[in-house]
Amino acid sequence: MKRWERRSLHATTLIVAVTGLAYLWMKYFVDNPDPFAVVNHPWEGAMLQLHVLASPAFILVFGIVLNSHVIRKLGIARFPNRKSGLLSFGLFAVMAASGYLLQVLTSDAALRALVWVHVGSGAVFCVTYLVHLAIGVRLTRRSITGAPVREVA
Repeated sequence: MKRWERRSLHATTLIVAVTGLAYLWMKYFVDNPDPFAVVNHPWEGAMLQLHVLASPAFILVFGIVLNSHVIRKLGIARFPNRKSGLLSFGLFAVMAASGYLLQVLTSDAALRALVWVHVGSGAVFCVTYLVHLAIGVRLTRRSITGAPVREVA
């Protein structure tokens, strides 16, 4: 993977994760004392807009990385970082599909269920992405020092 791809993926992942977490907190965990308020926090709308606007860039960069990194690694059966990568890839698909559907569904019950799916898959994606990065850093350091590499998560 090229340096610009890696940096773009990290940046877009961070932007989408931070704006999503901020919006989640503002929408569901902040109480506005004004009973007639439409939003719970003044920045709630801005966080949602940033999240929705940054997501296509994130999906585009993920597609580029899919082509340059993921597909190349799929052929390696015993790659040490394979499990966390495949789990991140699967969670990304669920997160992206549920995020898209959140914008077009109108049923209240379906929206409530989809919010849970989107938030859950997004949160677990962030964790598995960080685990994947940590394992990759460890593998890179081991390859530089010449220590043997064994299969991990």
